[in-house]
Amino acid sequence: MTILVPPEQLALIYANGEKAYPDEGAGFLFGHDGEVRQVISIYDLPNSREDGARHDRFLVTPEDYLEGELKAEELKLDIIGIFHSHPDSKNVPSEYDREWAQPFFSYIITSVYNGKAIESRSWLLAEDRSKFIEEPIQRN
Repeated sequence: MTILVPPEQLALIYANGEKAYPDEGAGFLFGHDGEVRQVISIYDLPNSREDGARHDRFLVTPEDYLEGELKAEELKLDIIGIFHSHPDSKNVPSEYDREWAQPFFSYIITSVYNGKAIESRSWLLAEDRSKFIEEPIQRN
């Protein structure tokens, strides 16, 4: 599977990570699912982790999820994934990411070094939840 992320949406994902730095930023990917997933819009979320854990963890609460579902429905879109940043770290999923991920979502992770977003990669969790598989990002 491939995910299409228009440059303007990728810029917003970068801005979220830079704004949240030195903590992790996160949000939902809204769009359409299919042979190629299409990101149409993003929806920033607050990082609801406790203060000392936000540097390397994010938390989506049930209330955040409900709010995201309602917003996606209003836009006539689906939640197709989650994006988050890794401050001063590589854009590969952590074991924590794997434990909390859902097999049907795309996970875009952006490396943010010294407050500047560098690069994003997208990942899909294997159906048996054993590992992530990289999902190519198409940018046009």
